[in-house]
Amino acid sequence: MKHSCLINGYDALNLTKLDILDDLEEIKIAVKYVVGNEELPGFPADLGELEKVEVVYTTLPGWKQSIASTRTFSDLPLNCQKYIEFIEEFLKVPVEWIGVGPGRESMIKK
Repeated sequence: MKHSCLINGYDALNLTKLDILDDLEEIKIAVKYVVGNEELPGFPADLGELEKVEVVYTTLPGWKQSIASTRTFSDLPLNCQKYIEFIEEFLKVPVEWIGVGPGRESMIKK
């Protein structure tokens, strides 16, 4: 996502399908890529380099409850809010819309 944000210059993000994370104990987010002792500037484009890459993750706690009926950001579980805020901080792009279920009514405006 970070590479896509840098290339496309997004003003905001629409974070969809957040509800599929409801049952996870923890959520791992890739935060950097390392080959040997060298940190890469982003996801490696070269397949040879990709074979050697070590992914560094940040692990956040899951929220272990359904968010499908949630309609406001403040009503989301605290760990879910922290996950969204981590994404915003890491990408330096605000999340404006949050999809919490399959229907049109399942979109939260942050």
